[in-house]
Amino acid sequence: MNDVIDDLLAKLDLAAKVRLISGSGVFRFAGDTGIGLAEMPVSDGPTGVRGELWDERDPSVSLPSGTALAATWDRALLGRIGGLIAAEARRKDVYAVLGPTMNLHRSPLGGRHFECFSEDPMLTAEIAAAYVDAVQAHGVSACPKHYVANDSETERFTADVIADERTLRELYLYPFERAVQAGTWMIMDSYNSVNGTTMTENALLDEPLKGEWGYDGVVVSDWTAVRSTGGAAKGTDIAMPGPWELWGAPLVEAVRTGEVPESAIDDKVRRILRFAIRVGALNGTPQQPPAFTDEAAQHLVREAAAQAMVLATNDGTLPLGKPAQVALLGAAAAEPRFMGGGSATVIPAHTTSPLEGLSAVLPVQYTPGVHLNDHMIAVPLALVTDPETGAPGLSLRYLDGDKVLDTEHRTAGGLMLFGNANAMVAKSFELRGTLRVDTAGEWRIGFAGVGKLRLDIDGETVLTETVMPDGADPVEMLLNPPQRWVTRTLAEGDELDVLIELAPVLDSGLPAMGLTFAVGRPRRAADEEFAAAVELARTSEVAVVVVGTTEQIESEGFDRKDLRLPGRQDELVAAVAAVNPRTIVVVNSGSPVEMPWRDDVAAVLLTWFPGQEFGSALADVLTGAAEPGGRLPTTWPKALTDVPVVDTKPAADNSLPYTEGIHIGYRAWLKSGVAPAYPFGHGLGYTTWELSDVTVTGHTATVTVRNTGDRTGRQVVQAYLSRPGSAVDRPVRWLSGFDLVEAAAGETVTATIDLPERSFQHWTDQGWVVEPGAFTLHIGTSVADLPLTAQIA
Repeated sequence: MNDVIDDLLAKLDLAAKVRLISGSGVFRFAGDTGIGLAEMPVSDGPTGVRGELWDERDPSVSLPSGTALAATWDRALLGRIGGLIAAEARRKDVYAVLGPTMNLHRSPLGGRHFECFSEDPMLTAEIAAAYVDAVQAHGVSACPKHYVANDSETERFTADVIADERTLRELYLYPFERAVQAGTWMIMDSYNSVNGTTMTENALLDEPLKGEWGYDGVVVSDWTAVRSTGGAAKGTDIAMPGPWELWGAPLVEAVRTGEVPESAIDDKVRRILRFAIRVGALNGTPQQPPAFTDEAAQHLVREAAAQAMVLATNDGTLPLGKPAQVALLGAAAAEPRFMGGGSATVIPAHTTSPLEGLSAVLPVQYTPGVHLNDHMIAVPLALVTDPETGAPGLSLRYLDGDKVLDTEHRTAGGLMLFGNANAMVAKSFELRGTLRVDTAGEWRIGFAGVGKLRLDIDGETVLTETVMPDGADPVEMLLNPPQRWVTRTLAEGDELDVLIELAPVLDSGLPAMGLTFAVGRPRRAADEEFAAAVELARTSEVAVVVVGTTEQIESEGFDRKDLRLPGRQDELVAAVAAVNPRTIVVVNSGSPVEMPWRDDVAAVLLTWFPGQEFGSALADVLTGAAEPGGRLPTTWPKALTDVPVVDTKPAADNSLPYTEGIHIGYRAWLKSGVAPAYPFGHGLGYTTWELSDVTVTGHTATVTVRNTGDRTGRQVVQAYLSRPGSAVDRPVRWLSGFDLVEAAAGETVTATIDLPERSFQHWTDQGWVVEPGAFTLHIGTSVADLPLTAQIA
């Protein structure tokens, strides 16, 4: 391969080489027809493959969030998920999927907590390695991100993480090291600085990544993270998006003047050509993974969502039998969160809500009980007709003054224009549809967007306003733009012609990012709705309350302010539990929330952001058709005040010191001596287990596992190490390995747990070393439930 690469490199002049190390578009790597190098589209991909554009006409499979996938502790399942991701990538002509997100759950307030796997570096590393191996087995590149220590969102472009080398090596770098061992072809570096240097120019890209670890792939910048022309002499290989102005003509000049050595550019191009050969973009044909039918994809996502759900508590109410009536409550039951906000967002062809899923198998009566906020929703397709075609949907016109550049029929009320070729040249946009009212009452009709906006109803202008973003982060502007509306009292069957015009504010530098035709349905007054829910619970055999966060709480672009559920959700659960002892609470959040009522309800099921098949998977778990297979990949606190590591906000000098060192997550909880609500690794199923007979041979432990219940189940057998009296600062215990077993009722199986050498090592100035003497091995089913021990010399 190297000879081929050298021959191709020799055919490129300096300008051509510089073109290749900067993207040719928002989500596209540059090509060169002279050497047979195709342009290579890439796509965001932590929870599905969106493609180059945000377009509902080319939908994507919506997978469970990163934390949900880690909650399965299932390497084999990740292998199957990887096949689906690769198939989706090829279907969308994508060469690389920008994921997985491998940053750690350092603080539960982290805005992208849901997108990341775990608070533990070893679990993160194992799940990430399985993901990388599975995707790349089909000729599509994975792209682990964000290298490194991008563990919170507050001032993420300028934050400077201060961490000692041992902390970096043992925690934050280790998952990336395992991804390199798994053979990843691409890694994305991060926005933040580490120890004073922005990551796109940080020495950590040389050592340990490209040096000690021998990484021969491409390092791509996070979008807009390249800060200087001279930085091209450092370890980032491709500046995105492109063409990146700092790496165009200024870089050619910097090489010619000697500021940047041409050898640095050559190394980047070699890596890009090697990458292109691997993905079939250089005089080759990309590998074609086995295709997934829609039915097969839905089945896999449904299975993964159920395997990820963590049954935190259960008094025996679950699984449900055949109740006469189920009171389904909570706003999230009808309008749940399938995924988190930000670059992990995809547009699925369909979704299944808890209301839809449970109504298909149980006698359900629904009312929300609470209103979480005043935000409108994108107008549902069933309520709007394109006046141009008469089909369900909307008409979108791209305008240059009075000239119509293009007209599209769109099938979603919320449109993302970011990266759209028409949107990049249009001076304004018109979104129009005929709204059909299906419920009498007071409706809110309006828009969400940034720029000069106008709302017309039945030909009359009813609202004009120049709307600017609430925050500075472009992702927040894209996915959570400000909303404006008017109210109208309408009768069922009324029809209104609605037109929304958007023109970017040219002198602001803000392009057209998106435009939403938004509505708010009539709803009961808050107290009346609350009382109706409590009464429904009182007269029902079982109450299922779905609680959760909102897009304004968990998303890329900002960190959380607290761990409380928004609105009156806590109050609703407490009131329902007071009138119905068989109250089941389903928690639809990507990361931990406070649950002050957790000891007063019959069961608590944590579902994360479970992807498009949420409702069907939830029905499977609640009825017992599937077991809740998840185990916690992160500690759930009783209250934020108990959390030992919280800070996400840099100081005035932009520094964010990681003063806790190697003690994050359950390690910090064990050190503090405070008991959480639910410990790391915890999770119940619908059967019972007995562990016995630990045998250790070298660095492999075997455990006898017996299913002592009356139905088939699965269990995650976990192994932790400790070193009492160590001369080294260590966690009280730390995860060393795990194995997932399945057994029928009464069956005995063997769990085999490999304990990697690295789990015995610690980092010193001389490198990795093992402290002489014995380690204690602890075996059990969570970090707090470890009945078996053995000594390892």
